Amino acid sequence: MAKLEDAIRLLARLVAFDTTSRNSNLALIDFVQAELMAHGVACHVRPDASGRKANLHAIVGPAVAGGIALSGHVDCVPVEGQAWLADPFTLRRAAGRLTGRGACDMKGFVACMMVAGMAAAERELARPLHLLFTFDEETTFAGARQMAAEMPADAPLPAMCIVGEPTSMAPVIAHKGYASWNARVTGLSGHSSRYDTTANALSAAAEAVAWLAAQGRGFAASGRRDAGFTPPHTTVHAGTFQAGTVLNIVPDLAEFTFEVRAVPGDDPLAVLAGLQAHMEEVVMPPLQAVHPGCVAEFRERAFAPALGLPEGHELTLLTQRLTGHNHASRVSYGTEAGFYAGLGIPTIVCGPGDIAQAHQPEEWVTEADMAACLQHLARLTDMLAA
Repeated sequence: MAKLEDAIRLLARLVAFDTTSRNSNLALIDFVQAELMAHGVACHVRPDASGRKANLHAIVGPAVAGGIALSGHVDCVPVEGQAWLADPFTLRRAAGRLTGRGACDMKGFVACMMVAGMAAAERELARPLHLLFTFDEETTFAGARQMAAEMPADAPLPAMCIVGEPTSMAPVIAHKGYASWNARVTGLSGHSSRYDTTANALSAAAEAVAWLAAQGRGFAASGRRDAGFTPPHTTVHAGTFQAGTVLNIVPDLAEFTFEVRAVPGDDPLAVLAGLQAHMEEVVMPPLQAVHPGCVAEFRERAFAPALGLPEGHELTLLTQRLTGHNHASRVSYGTEAGFYAGLGIPTIVCGPGDIAQAHQPEEWVTEADMAACLQHLARLTDMLAA
């Protein structure tokens, strides 16, 4: 119970920081660093290029290969337009629930990470416990990408990693990869009666969207299948489109956004490469014949690799044994786990809270889930001390 009360106290402090992704997270990172360093935990703070965001990589125990990493993002989604009954950034405790923005996704796990790290610092560990705190998971995944790039400079890599997204403490061994882009097509405007002297950016962008739709149909009809996902194949989706002013003016600018959610084994970047080739070889040459300045440009919005841990992997079996959940799930949403798996670190997703609560008004995590998470992390720490 004492550890649970410590975690709830820390969760209240974490929720009080408005770390909506548009905001800086530095005040929260400073708080986490101060709490951990007060217990003798070594901390590496890595700012991003803007200086407004930072990751924190804390290491408990010897700087040797092996050990376990725990990973949690500290940003959260906005509260505007949601029906909150009280201040979203003040944790409320009632009837076994802990309510506040980020309590479930995923500051509840972050608080448990901190308690586990503080407890581990009081023990003699044979292998290290890594604590990974990241930024911007809810928007671009830039924090995890940066963390994965910089981890090898801090210490030898851990032998396994647990990303504590809300799974009701049940192991998730696989998820789809996610990638999204902003697309911009530049043409040449003019009166629609002189179509021969203009370059219609709207039409060119529409051809791009049609190509994406055809790719999506292809994945659905004959693409790679993984029955654990819903739907069981890679999906392609165009979400927004802006172009044109009035009918008799040829649009010289069109913009749209699209995403790819790929099952393990499919590469979202291959879809982008195919679209770029189609635009360069088929769609843009007629426009460029009228005006050489016509271009199609693509800018990444977000990217997260897929995760695919085998059901029989040691980490899967260990997590099942320690949590008491004998199944292993797959989910269609993305997490940061694929970045660590890309370093060769076996990675699983398992954390407190129900994903149905993520991003919702009156977001909550149960005290029971927090207690189960703390027990799980304590068992893992026992392994590191053995």
